[in-house]
Amino acid sequence: MKRRRLAITTMAILFSVSAYAANPFLDASDDKPGSTKFRGTEWRDEIQEEEIPLTARVVTTRVAKMPWGAIFKIEFVDVKSRAPQPRKIEPEYFVVTHDRIALLNEENIPAAIQRISALDKPPEFEPDEIYGITSGSFNHEDGLWKTIIRLKGDLCVYEASHPSGHFRKVVWKKGVGLVEHASGYGARADGYRLKRTTARHAS
Repeated sequence: MKRRRLAITTMAILFSVSAYAANPFLDASDDKPGSTKFRGTEWRDEIQEEEIPLTARVVTTRVAKMPWGAIFKIEFVDVKSRAPQPRKIEPEYFVVTHDRIALLNEENIPAAIQRISALDKPPEFEPDEIYGITSGSFNHEDGLWKTIIRLKGDLCVYEASHPSGHFRKVVWKKGVGLVEHASGYGARADGYRLKRTTARHAS
């Protein structure tokens, strides 16, 4: 009887950990990179038109897996437009738990990944690092910056804005991952919007 009770308890713990680690907005079954096409527009002071077409390929890779979550790298490659100077979008790293997607905002990313992946529980996230939630809503103000995260159907929408015109928008979709990424500076001095055009990951 004790052995059976122990087995049931162990199964309950394993199920709890498994359910805890899965995030519906950003997850992967393995560490293979998933590549998808994104399309949108960009604008800059030196571009004559108001906006010009912009395309990119977004590669999502799980770079670490822990009992309580995972770390993902999202990089933007083959970024193309008619602009005289090619746009470069830096890769981003996210720490993902069952209920949070948090930006890994550190100078030494490899060291941070190594440190966080060795933890037996998720680190404490700062409010300005939160980029995704799975329930409720999220509001945060840091000086003049205002951040709102809302769930809309199968989407999780992150929007941060500043009175100067700076903004940032990130949209996640359940079972898919990143579907929109946008950023801008000043009164349309520089910025871009990219939206996913393919429905599934392609290796």
